[in-house]
Parts: sequence; structure tokens; C-alpha cells
Amino acid sequence: MKRFPVLPTLLLGAVSLTVLAAPSFAQRRPAPVAAPAAPSGPPASDYRVVDPENVLVIDTTQGRVYVEMIPEIAPATVARIKELAREKFYDGLTFHRVVDKFMAQGGDPKGDGSGGSTKPNVPPEFIYRRGPETPFVSVAALGGLEDGFVKSLPMRTQNSGLMIMTADGKVQSWPVWCKGVAGFARANAPDSGNSQFYLMRDFNEGLEHNYTAWGRVLAGQNVVNVLKIGEPVPVPDKMVTVRVLADLPAAARPKVSVIDDNSATFKALAAKALSVCDIDLPAKVE
Repeated sequence: MKRFPVLPTLLLGAVSLTVLAAPSFAQRRPAPVAAPAAPSGPPASDYRVVDPENVLVIDTTQGRVYVEMIPEIAPATVARIKELAREKFYDGLTFHRVVDKFMAQGGDPKGDGSGGSTKPNVPPEFIYRRGPETPFVSVAALGGLEDGFVKSLPMRTQNSGLMIMTADGKVQSWPVWCKGVAGFARANAPDSGNSQFYLMRDFNEGLEHNYTAWGRVLAGQNVVNVLKIGEPVPVPDKMVTVRVLADLPAAARPKVSVIDDNSATFKALAAKALSVCDIDLPAKVE
């Protein structure tokens, strides 16, 4: 049985026979000048267009979810998710376990949490070695640790200054399990992940160092939040289709963008946040 830690917006003028009546004050007053429209959001230049090869499109019975996949930190897991999506493995499978204030889990052909694909299991990618080449943007220093982002994924890492002291010039990094993070399910053995994945509905610190994160929801978190709840779910919601965005026909392929970690908008959001989980990255699907 695949398991997780249990959680704990007509002007009518009066006219005489000979003279037109004088206009009232209101009629004489110039029309007010309309105030300029308030900015509708961050400028286009602050957005990063996500590579369609790294966007998973999950059409569910409740709506569509777009997940940015992050191969920089979980290459083997991302490769498996893409492989199964391209084989249409996930089509019609259920979200068989959905826990309020925790996560929504699916991807089991048996529908009970005990199944998987016929492919070999994927090695754990709970922690990865981060070097200077990794696109990490730090937002807070916590003693010997830093919090920040790799693309859209919130991360915690050893201090970058330690890189000069390690044999490979890298430090350990791991995901922070905020709402929207996509994880890979497993049984007790660390290397037992196969096909099942889950999407976080809330923050959970207990998953750190114990599960592989492979992406983050950019659009459709509202869909994740309304999937029917249960362990198991009596009448579960389904994944109607699961596709890599790059594989959709050009006419049906939207452009997915998210706020760039190096933009002024991101810096303003980070300055007001108490934690990386408070930074809600604006995204667009056009």
C-alpha cells in the first residue's frame, strides 16, 4: 500500500414657446475626466515563459491543472512522469486518496494505492546537490540554511558559501512542501516510487527529506482544492487526460508563464513574505 505520513473581485430641456430654458449647474459642469485604469497586474516583462516540454497538463473531472516540472532537481522522476503521460497511462485514473489540508493522490491503475506501472521503480530524489549553475534564487537566510526557489519550486538549502568547502563544489538542497508542490508517492522503501503522484493542498513539513518533489502547480490549484475527499474516496474524481504541453496540437497549446524569480515583482512579493510558502507566484495561461 502506497503510504504517506499521516497528518497529523435624453437630456430633456424645458422649452417655452419662445425661449430655451437656462441649463442647470449640473448641465453646465464639464464631464468628469475618467481616472486612469489601475494596473491589471505585473508587467509582461516580469514573466518567464515556461518550456512546454516541462509543463504537465492534467484535465480532471473538476477542471484543468498545469504543473511545471523541474528536471533540475528530480530528473529521473520527471522523465518517468513524462514517459507515462506520453503513453496515456494516467488517462481515466482516479484521485483515490484526497486528504483535506494535506494532498490529493492519484496515478494508481488499481485505484486503491497499491498499484503502479510495469516499469521499474524510480530511485529516490529527496535531496539533490546544488551547484553554482543551478537556477536558485535565495530569499531568506536561516542560520546555516537558505530558503529560495528553483524556478517555481520553493527550496531549502545549505548556505551557498559552503560550496567552496565541499569536494564537488555543491551543497545539499531539498524542497519545501508548500501548497501546490507536486510529489512522487512511494511505499516504505525509499526506492519504491513508480507511477503515483500527489499535489499538495496545504503545507506539510513532515515530508521534507522523505519524498521526491518534481514540480509545482502554476494554474489550477483551485481545482486541486475541490477534488472530492476520502481515504479512499467513495466516488473519486478522475484524470480525464494527462499530457505534456509540448505534445498538444499547436492550435490547442496555450502559452504558460510565471513570474520570473529575478523580476521586480518577485522581489516585492518576497520582501512582504514571512516564508517561501507565503510567496504566491502569479502565473498566466494564454
